[in-house]
Amino acid sequence: MVRSGKRTTGWRATIAVAMSNYIEAGSIIAIATSLSLWQERFGLDDLAVGLLASLSANAFGAALGAAIGGPLCDRYGRKFIYTYDLLLYMFGVLLAVFAVSYGMLLTGFVLTGIAVGAGVTASWTYIAEEAPSDQRAAHVGTAQLAWSIGPMVGYLLAVVVAPLGLLGSRLIFAHLFVVAFVTWWVRRGLAESKIWASRKEVPNNQITFTSSLRGLFSKKVNLYAMIFLVGVYGLWNAVAGQAGIFQPRVYDAAGFTSESEQYLVQVLLWGCTSLATYFGFMRLADRVSRRWLYSRVPCSASWRGRR
Repeated sequence: MVRSGKRTTGWRATIAVAMSNYIEAGSIIAIATSLSLWQERFGLDDLAVGLLASLSANAFGAALGAAIGGPLCDRYGRKFIYTYDLLLYMFGVLLAVFAVSYGMLLTGFVLTGIAVGAGVTASWTYIAEEAPSDQRAAHVGTAQLAWSIGPMVGYLLAVVVAPLGLLGSRLIFAHLFVVAFVTWWVRRGLAESKIWASRKEVPNNQITFTSSLRGLFSKKVNLYAMIFLVGVYGLWNAVAGQAGIFQPRVYDAAGFTSESEQYLVQVLLWGCTSLATYFGFMRLADRVSRRWLYSRVPCSASWRGRR
């Protein structure tokens, strides 16, 4: 599928892979801004709406995708996942665009969630492995930047298409399909991760889910890293889950009932997140201690010489 002589490398490769984060975050916002419309269209009770939210890209769907995508990413390569997961994503989004029943909509949301979980796993891994050692934070930060821009654009589109009702929500999902297709097309020129392609210590046919878990938990440094990540993402996801799916309902409960105003506030918040990602991380984390950026306590001695 790779066109000879036209390989995508450098920043173009980083942006092509990072675009997964735009469409994946965008799908969460597309769901968030359309839940009440789907509920009205299909006459859904709160349990049915809760299933749409919890089994989608916002929660368990993405978790399942990550659990599946991680081992497959190690066994078959990064390119295998970030190529074919977009095909699954596009199929799921199309089901949402043309949904005529609750079952069709739920299936689309679940498939989209699985694709999101698998795609995040592969995209962040690929970017980190392919980034230049002196620009690794800037390249990896591009994924988070794309993730922040996705909700900002999604909420802005929700304001623009609000007069169209459910048709407007279907158009938001359709725009995600178009972006996913363009991203998939550009990625055809991506080469496999050099780190994955050059490894020789474990034959490919011996890599299993069990062996991957054994390797993950057998080293103390991995355990420390996982504990740290659980802390970071546990706190982050508690906020992101509210801001992504349930924040409009929180606004309603607080008496802030204008949807357009709610969405514009979210545009402002995610715009600030985008600026903080670019100026607070991408521009700094290759120059100063990464530990200091997390803790705000200078620890340059422990960081000096490391990239």
